[in-house]
Amino acid sequence: MNKKVEIPLDFEIDKLTNSIENAISGEVFDTFVSQISATNKIKKSEWHFNWQDEIKDHSKSVYCLTTQNNLDIIQGLISLIDKGDHIFMDLIESAKFNKGKDKLYKGVAGNLVAFACKTSFERGYDGVVSFIAKTQLIDHYTQTLGAKLFKGNRMYIDTKEAKILTTKYFKL
Repeated sequence: MNKKVEIPLDFEIDKLTNSIENAISGEVFDTFVSQISATNKIKKSEWHFNWQDEIKDHSKSVYCLTTQNNLDIIQGLISLIDKGDHIFMDLIESAKFNKGKDKLYKGVAGNLVAFACKTSFERGYDGVVSFIAKTQLIDHYTQTLGAKLFKGNRMYIDTKEAKILTTKYFKL
């Protein structure tokens, strides 16, 4: 029997913005999140994770973050699993040009996490989202997202923190 390997997430919240922000100019861009189902929209060489496999796995829903001005350039991706009582963030990744000290945009990861919380609210799960964190990022997620440690490296974002994130990024 094949055992599913859970990958600890290692995204960093560089800044909680109300959309995404150009790291050089400070200009703010409204964002759009949409479900992605076509594997040809994602070039494997541009991403660390194998998003083709995520899209093909029907137990997961993959969403892309773009700016409203340019829906063709993907700023980040997130893979969500509906657990029946909460949303599990299976994978999250900023585009290569949004990583490191020379990133183009700030706020990509925060925007995607807020989207996961919004999805949880929409499905009646009170905004609760869980994920597995890399050990060295547990404190970072506690401080930036208000995430709480559950067991081992499993963390969760509760209703109060989910409301804060959701209202920061989405006009409800």
